[in-house]
Amino acid sequence: MIEAGIVGGTGYTGVELLRILARHPEVHIAAVTSRGDAGRRVDELYPSLRGHVEGRFREPLAENLAGCDVVFFATPNGTAMRMAPALLAAGVRVIDLAADFRLQDAALWQQWYGEPHACPELLAEAVYGLPERNRGCIAAARLIACPGCYPTAVQLGFLPLLEADLVDAGRLIADAKSGTSGAGRRAEIPMLLSETGESFKAYAVSGHRHLPEIRQGLERVAGNPVGLTFVPHLVPMIRGIHATLYAPWKGGEADLQDLFESRYRNEAFVDVLPAGSHPDTRNVRGSNRCQLAVQRPAGGDTVVVLAVIDNLVKGAAGQAVQNMNLMFGLAESAGLESIALYP
Repeated sequence: MIEAGIVGGTGYTGVELLRILARHPEVHIAAVTSRGDAGRRVDELYPSLRGHVEGRFREPLAENLAGCDVVFFATPNGTAMRMAPALLAAGVRVIDLAADFRLQDAALWQQWYGEPHACPELLAEAVYGLPERNRGCIAAARLIACPGCYPTAVQLGFLPLLEADLVDAGRLIADAKSGTSGAGRRAEIPMLLSETGESFKAYAVSGHRHLPEIRQGLERVAGNPVGLTFVPHLVPMIRGIHATLYAPWKGGEADLQDLFESRYRNEAFVDVLPAGSHPDTRNVRGSNRCQLAVQRPAGGDTVVVLAVIDNLVKGAAGQAVQNMNLMFGLAESAGLESIALYP
């Protein structure tokens, strides 16, 4: 059995990790930490886990995690980079669900996250955990940077087009919407139901922290600089991301549907819908699946890709477990077979 630890077990991604790992056939949850709830029973805070997760929250100290085979960081940005070096030195593999290791340029990280990186020497080693792109490298890694939720949906949507060089990579647009759980489990007035209900808004139009991550990933695929306009929106739902992606077409009569179906045919967690489809966030809720559809409206010069994921599963905890499975040589779908909830 894999002995797994979770740092930050009281947030939305932390409890989602607990939900998934509790049913994983090859995992034992050895430690769950929380600075604010140390000593409290896990199933007291989350009664949904009664009978599935035993034990109490511990202090987030390296000595409480050193006996683990793998440690997941479901923490705010800036936490994993302070603890990862000690855990790696102890032979523990690290999977960070935050942004500490996503950007390989330490100066760029400081620019977007407002502080110097605590262990810049590890940035080059960290493997970006998008399995559909980096499966081989993930399997050999000891440090994984899990993609953000927006970057997962956007990159999976653009990936086939850039690989085949069928669009103008200098003029890409990502118009993306997220449910409120993407902001995390904390008390903030803008996240109150009376503030978000019956409302819809864009935010961070001048520059969202996921922008450099998305651009970095797309440029690795394209092999050239990428021009990307990324506008996120907040919608009054709990879970889900819907990304509408636009790219100028230069592929002539190439078959878009066949391109996407061929690219993702062997991917367990990417589902290319039939031609003319419109993905719906409710159809991936609670699952580790990304559903995609691709169209050229009126046969024109713009490609439109529609991508939906559950931001807490394929956009966070589920993708982290998918990475763990690869790292430990398990079936990639182990523990992730859940079908989406409906309605």
